[in-house]
Amino acid sequence: MPNKDITFEYCDKLVDQFERVIKNPIKTKSSVYYTGVDLGTACVVLAVLDENYNPVAGAYRYADVVKDGMIVDYLGAIKLVRELKGEIEEKLGTTLIYAAGAIPPGTDHLDSGAIKNVIQAAGFEITNLLDEPTAANEVLKLKNGAVVDIGGGTTGTSVIENGKVIYVTDEPTGGTHFSLVISGAYKLPFKEADIYKRDIKNHKELLPVLKPVIEKIGYIINNHVGDFNVKDISLVGGTACLTGIEDILRKYTKLNVYKPKNPMFVTPLGIALSCTKEIQE
Repeated sequence: MPNKDITFEYCDKLVDQFERVIKNPIKTKSSVYYTGVDLGTACVVLAVLDENYNPVAGAYRYADVVKDGMIVDYLGAIKLVRELKGEIEEKLGTTLIYAAGAIPPGTDHLDSGAIKNVIQAAGFEITNLLDEPTAANEVLKLKNGAVVDIGGGTTGTSVIENGKVIYVTDEPTGGTHFSLVISGAYKLPFKEADIYKRDIKNHKELLPVLKPVIEKIGYIINNHVGDFNVKDISLVGGTACLTGIEDILRKYTKLNVYKPKNPMFVTPLGIALSCTKEIQE
């Protein structure tokens, strides 16, 4: 039975506001600005909130500075974040000082230092670094269930009980694998396949082609939530933008699967909501 408590009302409103300020930033007299930096495998997103934690600006760019959650082009990542920061600062007529970042689940011992260094080298004072599922739930506001973050290279699964993340894991399989399948099926270069995948007009046609990979994601989900009393799955991440992905996962996992408005922006907004003026230890 669908869970009537899961509405994403706050999430969808916040994402809608963010989509609008990406196109039309709000120049406001704010005493401070909070920035969320999301270094994704396929896309880097900066989300900026005012002193009341309302979206005022944002920018994103598709890039390949990260692979499977790990930074592979350190200097390129710094340059990109610095450029996006500069674009937003010019539009707002201010200097962005404070930022938070996030890491894929289970990679803190491998990559947290690199992500922190990129954000600092781009000109920010980093005040918080948290795991991506915890950041996403700042926006989703889930009490119980699982957040599944389908990114460019990996699928992260996190189990939530009483509003807290109690289990996290990350496994290969994500948007990169979708693009590889499309590349093979349509005889397209990888980058062209990646662009073709992002066009919503192609989603219905692509769904049966991508079904085996989506079912692999379903297998990953079931494998990690099986030991917990999870009935509800909420999808986030850029790859979750694929129209109809939730229907295939619902059938495969036999669980309630939900998707908020534009899941690509949920985590960066959650990162920004976690930003403060004081460094969090």
